[in-house]
Amino acid sequence: MGPHSEKRHQIQTNEEGLILWSENYRWLRDQPSLNESRFVAVSGMEAKPSDLLTAAPPYGHVLCSGKWKDSALVRALRGAGLKILFENELHVADFLLPNKSSILYVSESDIIAGSSYRRKLVRYRNASNRFQELVLVERTGLSEQYFGSLQRFVVLELGLPLLPVGGQTEASQLIAQMVQADGRENIFRRSSCRLLDPLVLALVQQIPGVGRVKALALLQHFSSIQQLCSAAPEELESVVGQAVAQQIHSFFH
Repeated sequence: MGPHSEKRHQIQTNEEGLILWSENYRWLRDQPSLNESRFVAVSGMEAKPSDLLTAAPPYGHVLCSGKWKDSALVRALRGAGLKILFENELHVADFLLPNKSSILYVSESDIIAGSSYRRKLVRYRNASNRFQELVLVERTGLSEQYFGSLQRFVVLELGLPLLPVGGQTEASQLIAQMVQADGRENIFRRSSCRLLDPLVLALVQQIPGVGRVKALALLQHFSSIQQLCSAAPEELESVVGQAVAQQIHSFFH
């Protein structure tokens, strides 16, 4: 018997033939007879929710909380060509991406229902994991009046990056962009500057009037997303000009 034979009873497959793994993944994926794209991160017999936050799904896949199974967002992700994997024990996160990004989604109904979502945000911030966090917030006509205070809480008090989206369709487009960008080499990425990660670059490009060139200029000038969010129009103007500076300031405020 090999050193890992006692764990083989944990190997299972789902209806698509994808291998289900937990802590076994690292030695399993090294087996020459197995293709890494056939692995899907789900809790095995001995896995804990925290275990699932230490390894990313394969490229081209999105690991989703089970509550999103019949959602328009997931349907749109599939329509974009992504493979969707479900797990009911993602702890607080809603989505995990191949580039080790973790997403928490705050819906319009969450915001209108009261402040309980804030406790979830605190748990998300405090979760011990190696993923880069991102909070997506539905900014709609109904939730607009609450957005300013929510943004200040998330960005300034919790120190988490926040991006407003109009709804699940827009959120799916952003997630798809993040996953697909992760598969291409980013010549602008530097290991010494986390802000130039594809995730943050994609976020900044969602701001009206900000393309790739302006996004890179902003990320070279401001040392954190928090600084960018709280920058005065005059500070932004020196980097991107008056018109775009006003658009950025309005976007965050």
